[in-house]
Amino acid sequence: MAASSSSSSSFLTSTFFPRSPTTSFLQPRSLPYLLPLSKSASLRDGRTSVTAPPRAVLSFLRRTSISSLPSPSAVFPSRKCSDDLTDSSSSAASVVDVILVVCASVALSLSLFLADVDSAAAFVVTTPRKLQADELATVRLFQENTPSVVYITNLAVKQDAFTLDVLEVPQGSGSGFVWDKNGHIVTNYHVIRGASDLKVTLADQTSYDAKVVGFDQDKDVAVLSVEAPLDKLRPIPVGVSADLLVGQKVYAIGNPFGLDHTLTTGVISGLRREISSAATGRPIQDVIQTDAAINPGNSGGPLLDSAGNLIGINTAIYSPSGASSGVGFSIPVDTVNGIVDQIVKFGKVTRPILGIKFAPDQSVEQLGVSGVLVLDAPASGPAGKAGLLPTKRDAYGRLILGDIITSLNGKKVANGSDLYRILDQCKVGETVTIEVLRGDHKEKIPVILEPKPDES
Repeated sequence: MAASSSSSSSFLTSTFFPRSPTTSFLQPRSLPYLLPLSKSASLRDGRTSVTAPPRAVLSFLRRTSISSLPSPSAVFPSRKCSDDLTDSSSSAASVVDVILVVCASVALSLSLFLADVDSAAAFVVTTPRKLQADELATVRLFQENTPSVVYITNLAVKQDAFTLDVLEVPQGSGSGFVWDKNGHIVTNYHVIRGASDLKVTLADQTSYDAKVVGFDQDKDVAVLSVEAPLDKLRPIPVGVSADLLVGQKVYAIGNPFGLDHTLTTGVISGLRREISSAATGRPIQDVIQTDAAINPGNSGGPLLDSAGNLIGINTAIYSPSGASSGVGFSIPVDTVNGIVDQIVKFGKVTRPILGIKFAPDQSVEQLGVSGVLVLDAPASGPAGKAGLLPTKRDAYGRLILGDIITSLNGKKVANGSDLYRILDQCKVGETVTIEVLRGDHKEKIPVILEPKPDES
């Protein structure tokens, strides 16, 4: 019995209770009278640290009774006493020590029963997760930029066929990001197109009604405004896209398929790509191509460099199935910067136009010529005022071709994309020289550019 008690006492001491240096009246293998009332205790004997399972302690305490405890003489070895102390006082002190041990054991049992003990934590030693330097940088980039990314819901008004009630239902969603502390949100135009109302959800899941400040259909950029507290608006850091290189890492944050704040990574696959605007068909130049996964719902979200700076707006993917195929496109931030500044200041983008309608490039190629064929030039437009001739039919129904624009300000125009690209470099009110092929001869005509009419 003494051997069993000694073994049990040794188990309790080595697994639960740390040895206290102040309890000098106890031997190293004896039970201390100070017991920690925590969910788990550790013994540190200079060699190892062991975490004890609470269930084992409870099981032992249930099996152990007062009668099975070792005698005071076994637990507390006799020491030399002064000549003035009697044997009865030594026996009383031993009994008091035993009572203290029993009370402490009962208190420990009650604390383990009443406390919210996590049994799994007693067996699992949690070690800090070790991440590589590039992983830590990615985690930090996501955590620092996520508060700047928002979720945009496009709401449309529809009428119920049976009750005739007017309902507001979501017809699409996309992403965006905070541009400044004034509550301006930047996204793609096709995200908000056809919306009767817009909802913007910030990173803390608070939603606000959004108003359209302005948009540019030709470049697929729109600016919204929300009235949110300043402490909830964290503008995204704006970078530069002119010095990008193929192969550098990029990160896309958005809400694909409605999933909240998703990060995808990749590299720049190509630069100076050209895509057409989904709204007007006008080309968007210097587009960034990336293999970072961009899915439906990512539109309008930011494309970031490894420093966490904005370098583009995710806008389109090349995919027959509609899902990411590794070919995504982003509008460069240098283009976006100028557009957003104009919209914030004037509510619109003042872009010069010629005021013509031209034939598809395939039709001109079939004629065996290179240039832009003018189909219509209204008399109230810049080209009509300058005297450009449109395509028309004679009295017999035969087609008479109009002027074919071959150059603008001395720069060759081979197709509609070339014409738009040159016009983007011009300003409203500027006089440009257009060279046209009229019949079998060429003419040069000066045209004063006018601003694009307001769009509703």
